[in-house]
Amino acid sequence: MKIVTANRLDNGAVVYLDEGESWTTSLSEAAKFADPDAKSALASAQARVTEIADVYLVDVEENGALTGRETLRESIRRKGPTVREDLNRAEA
Repeated sequence: MKIVTANRLDNGAVVYLDEGESWTTSLSEAAKFADPDAKSALASAQARVTEIADVYLVDVEENGALTGRETLRESIRRKGPTVREDLNRAEA
């Protein structure tokens, strides 16, 4: 199974394509696709360039849990930056 993920253009939030072909920030609400349908959903989502950027597929289990080698990357994406903002500022 696969889900479609991307980032919103207006605020950079990680989003997932849901059953109604809307974008949700909730992984549990992401639509799950079998391989042939996933490619079609990906192509359709990639055409929505005024809404989102960096669209791609992620492997999930039937229950929606992340699986495969992308698990760590996707966990980090959902939680936000791994560097504290107060330590990441350049002196003016």
